[in-house]
Amino acid sequence: MLRRTKIVATIGPRSDTEDTIGRLIKAGVDVFRLNFSHGSAGQYSEVAALIRQQAKRQQRHVGILADLQGPKIRIGGFANGDIELAVGDRFRLDPNLGEDAGTQTAVGLEYRELCQQVAPGDALLLDDGRIRLQVEHADASGADCSVVMGGTLGSRKGINRLGGGLAAPALTSKDMLDISKLAQLEPDFVAVSFVSSAADIEQARELLLQQEMQPALIAKIERAEVVADESMLREIISAAHGIMVARGDLGVEVGDASLIGLQKMLIAQARKMDRVVITATQMMESMISRPTPTRAEVFDVANAVLDGTDAVMLSAETATGAYPVEVVKAMSETCLGAEKHPSTRTSRYRAERQFSGAQESIAMSAIYAANHYVDVRGIACLTESGNTPLMMSRLSSGRPIFALSSRLDSLRRMSLCRGVAPLYFDASAFAEDAVDGAAIEFLKSGGYLNSGDAIIMTRGTIMGERGHTNIMKILSVE
Repeated sequence: MLRRTKIVATIGPRSDTEDTIGRLIKAGVDVFRLNFSHGSAGQYSEVAALIRQQAKRQQRHVGILADLQGPKIRIGGFANGDIELAVGDRFRLDPNLGEDAGTQTAVGLEYRELCQQVAPGDALLLDDGRIRLQVEHADASGADCSVVMGGTLGSRKGINRLGGGLAAPALTSKDMLDISKLAQLEPDFVAVSFVSSAADIEQARELLLQQEMQPALIAKIERAEVVADESMLREIISAAHGIMVARGDLGVEVGDASLIGLQKMLIAQARKMDRVVITATQMMESMISRPTPTRAEVFDVANAVLDGTDAVMLSAETATGAYPVEVVKAMSETCLGAEKHPSTRTSRYRAERQFSGAQESIAMSAIYAANHYVDVRGIACLTESGNTPLMMSRLSSGRPIFALSSRLDSLRRMSLCRGVAPLYFDASAFAEDAVDGAAIEFLKSGGYLNSGDAIIMTRGTIMGERGHTNIMKILSVE
């Protein structure tokens, strides 16, 4: 049984060797995330080469996602190590303090403008919400706060305001430097952090084009003001190839209770707009230090699958955790279990709307036929750009979508699409009247089809050009 939901795994010191990368691919990783909060293009170049080598060795089309750091708003450092804050303590955020001059009563800021964006009564959440301050007075010289929820506070921890609104440019000078050197990695996807408008995506696209690169852009949704503005959210999703539900910072800003409904809304909205969606953060966090997930984590991953996410993501679990391969296997098994639920196999989505053209009409018709014709074992989609398989994958189905293409960039981009199995097939090597039979033999020889099966095939009358899918056939496998 082919797993439909894709797995994104973050590379780190516990997973960046040739052997471990190979085992992770074998365990089921579809896309590797390179986290630029903890590295640069130069540092990741060797890892990217290993990913390509191992994927080729296993005859898999595995994507690479470069995740830009973005403007993480952080405090400065402490002169004598971590401090302990108690409820009722006075604590000052002071942009004029030195980089590592923090004390028991004050700390510096990497983002100096913060104190001009907060007001008395604001709740500031430090270290992913573990510490909570209430602002009592603020001006350009600093913000005086009282501790509402105390604990241990270390250097350079992040700051969020409850409700969002701390605005810093989405692309920092580090991000721009990283983009200028990304060509050596040839990433298939680039994630833009802390997106606040569609202009952030367009700026990233322009900078990448200047480097003669056109990777698919993923907008990370992690600001409260973005999910609060329906129009802004739609514009961001429309500008990107897909989104990431970044539950860490987003959860801190909106509160975990609100995050539940937002996850479902974001997944549904992305699928409705023909965009891919990754669900991320703490999905199997306990497996950083233990070999099996908790039942709650299994349910969390399964619920994201039932919501319709294209991919689920592992962060520290594979980057620094003790069981990187085991966690991928556990996540894969969980996805397969959730995909057995009937709701993942049928869909009336778009049943009552008009289609925009021949390509969409063929894509939707193929999925409906596959869902209702019992002998059909899957859909063979001959594609150049991958757009037709993407459209197909927006509808729930129990049938695999075999995306057949000779374009490696398109195949790797489809590694993120739910239900799509990207396979290398060069249709140009065959006469037009022999392509259908050759594609069937290719799938049969790969073990995807058996004699007596039926297969739906889609392609264009003009082979080798994008956007011309206009044929659908139902063929028998001899």
